[in-house]
Amino acid sequence: MPILLKRVYEPAEPADGYRVLVDRLWPRGVSKARAAIDLWAKDVAPTPALREWFNHEPERFAEFRVRYRAELEHNGAVDDLHAVIGEHPETTLVYAAHDEAHNHAIVLADYLRELPPAV
Repeated sequence: MPILLKRVYEPAEPADGYRVLVDRLWPRGVSKARAAIDLWAKDVAPTPALREWFNHEPERFAEFRVRYRAELEHNGAVDDLHAVIGEHPETTLVYAAHDEAHNHAIVLADYLRELPPAV
């Protein structure tokens, strides 16, 4: 299942396929038209407590990955997202974080790729 990642501040392109915003909060300064989001899956985002603890600090990313994956294992919204992704040949997880190497969308994409195909 191809899952791409893209910052919401980058222009939407046809190659993005089905675009899923995976942030709990709507990104500042981005209109709904410009975001071109097909689905807002805010319930798969990290909990506010985990997001605040991580605070986008790269040195905390390894521990953040462990904690966020633990949240994902007990989050029914992940199953819903996985099923939706299975219906689309191309899916892009869209996020607002500035750091493209240390963010929750990376962890979520890896987690989804490891799941067996949706039935």
